[in-house]
Amino acid sequence: MTTHAGSPTSSPLRGLRVLDVATLFAGPLAATLLGDFGADVVKVEHPRKPDPSRGHGPAKDGVGLWWKVLGRNKRTMTLDLSTPGGRDTLLRLAADADVIVENFRPGTLERWGLGWPELSGVNPRLVLARVTGFGQSGPYAHRPGFGTLAEAMSGFAAITGEPNGPPTLPPFGLADSVAALATAYAVMTALTARNTTGRGQVVDMAIIEPMLSVIGPHLLWYDQLGYVQPRTGNRSRNNAPRNTYRTADGSWVAVSTSAQSIAERVLRLVGRPELIDEPWFADGTGRAAHADVLDEAVGSWIARRTRDEAMTAFEKAEAAIAPVYDVRDVLEDPQFRALGTVAEVADPELGPIRMQNVLFRLSETPGAVRWAGRPHGADTAELLTELGLTADDIATLRAQGAV
Repeated sequence: MTTHAGSPTSSPLRGLRVLDVATLFAGPLAATLLGDFGADVVKVEHPRKPDPSRGHGPAKDGVGLWWKVLGRNKRTMTLDLSTPGGRDTLLRLAADADVIVENFRPGTLERWGLGWPELSGVNPRLVLARVTGFGQSGPYAHRPGFGTLAEAMSGFAAITGEPNGPPTLPPFGLADSVAALATAYAVMTALTARNTTGRGQVVDMAIIEPMLSVIGPHLLWYDQLGYVQPRTGNRSRNNAPRNTYRTADGSWVAVSTSAQSIAERVLRLVGRPELIDEPWFADGTGRAAHADVLDEAVGSWIARRTRDEAMTAFEKAEAAIAPVYDVRDVLEDPQFRALGTVAEVADPELGPIRMQNVLFRLSETPGAVRWAGRPHGADTAELLTELGLTADDIATLRAQGAV
């Protein structure tokens, strides 16, 4: 899917001004999600120390590729917030902003004279989203915090991996991404509240918390039953068969039987209908207790067929199956193409590039990837001029190292 320039119908958040003064992933991604639907997002970076995400992962011709996604739909400028000129300029920006997203350690903004009293003083309608590893209070508040620590402390890593293997961390920023989604939700909630109260407020987002929602009822299970879920690999404690299975042509497929009717269809398909009559087959917990039997039945059937053969048979039987894709498969899949999941964006530095499209589809105001991440400080002069600064003012700030 090729995206086009933003328009009123593709920009439901048009008119919303967001200052992204955060770094790396959770805070900046929250701002990206707002920018995808038309918010005017201004990315503020240190003049001499750009957002480290620009240097994360592979680059092409010296251009960081992760930044192209994370920085999309943002104008970029530089400010050293620790300098008087940088502080004063941010306050001027804040006076006309709706949202600021930051992820400095608690107390940092306050040390620079940019705490909530100062920010809300220049703009009582401002929403300040503070995204940190451990939140603004508590014994860990001042510790450095990253998504990896949240994946560990939330209980996610403890239940991920093979039964006899170590706790397993995801090979991507899972906790940061989940926190970004939660932060965007929190910001929109605060903005909706502002419509009633007329006042902004502070969003305190601790990255360790949203992951607890992701893992589901585990807290309640322990609270009421004393049950601690062990690592089960690809299996589930709630239903079976549920696993990945290798096909005859060396591919992999995933099978899920969360619904009883689907489990019965799968066993009939693989030629083991007698298992359906077993007393333990009547519910997911009973089936999970006999996962060895069910995995052998399903796995041996799939192992004798190619991926396409297995997929076709499962789909005909209306049983739940999916191929295990890598990114190459995602780009070729007809369902993703039909949904417009991948956007092609014209980029001045790299030419046409492909990336994930906006997160969801709205029938009337669908959002758009208007441009990919821009170079460090590319829009500084333009944004300062919009504030009313003259060329001499800007030159003075540059001489001071503030921009």
